[in-house]
Amino acid sequence: MCGRYASTKDPALLAAEFDAVDGTGDEAPGADYNIAPTKHVMAVVERKPPQEESDTAEGEVERSIRVMRWGLVPHWAKDLSGAAKMINARAESVLEKPAYKQSAMKRRCILPADGWYEWQPGEGRKQPYFITLGDGASLAMAGIWSVWWKDDVPTVTCAVLTTDAIGAMTEVHHRMPLLLPQDRWSAWLDPTSLDPSELLAPDPSIVDALELRPVSMAVNSVKNNNPSLMERVSLNEEEKPAPTLFELS
Repeated sequence: MCGRYASTKDPALLAAEFDAVDGTGDEAPGADYNIAPTKHVMAVVERKPPQEESDTAEGEVERSIRVMRWGLVPHWAKDLSGAAKMINARAESVLEKPAYKQSAMKRRCILPADGWYEWQPGEGRKQPYFITLGDGASLAMAGIWSVWWKDDVPTVTCAVLTTDAIGAMTEVHHRMPLLLPQDRWSAWLDPTSLDPSELLAPDPSIVDALELRPVSMAVNSVKNNNPSLMERVSLNEEEKPAPTLFELS
């Protein structure tokens, strides 16, 4: 699954990396080292831009960086209260579930990430890991999006697609985000393609390149949000109990 992730690049860097234009305006959320459900995130989409913003010819689409709220809310929902429960959508059933089907067919996106956090079960506690490429490149997490309206004001929401874990990822969790290699970006984002079924399987080459980095338990709290959350720690150090008052004196 994907319940927390980090995205620290500014829109200009993401636009260059994903061959897109920056469409965030003044809405970009800024660097976030501990993204939690319902926060605003940046996403890559391909849509026809508003006519007043571009001279793009009729029918032509533009790839851009946009801001969305994490936690998909179908357009027919009564309110936003269910968003936190819909941060992930299973790739195996996304084309069947009523809440996700139309988005999977017509409104797909990429959610760029420095990496995501996962918690490995253990005796008495769960050890957090930061899963990343480790070379500065963004992970391209497959996503879907929707628009929910209230009083003529739109709220654009999104979800990360997940799939069965493969390779080394099975050592941490049984689910993982669906990661898209660069040669699948265009096909995934193409709004004219209504059947993404051939793109819903994980790519082993990306998983083989991932670094599973043990990190501090500080990431457990959403109040903590700084670069140290992504730094590798020694598991031996993490396992040491906190010093007592006598040891500190």
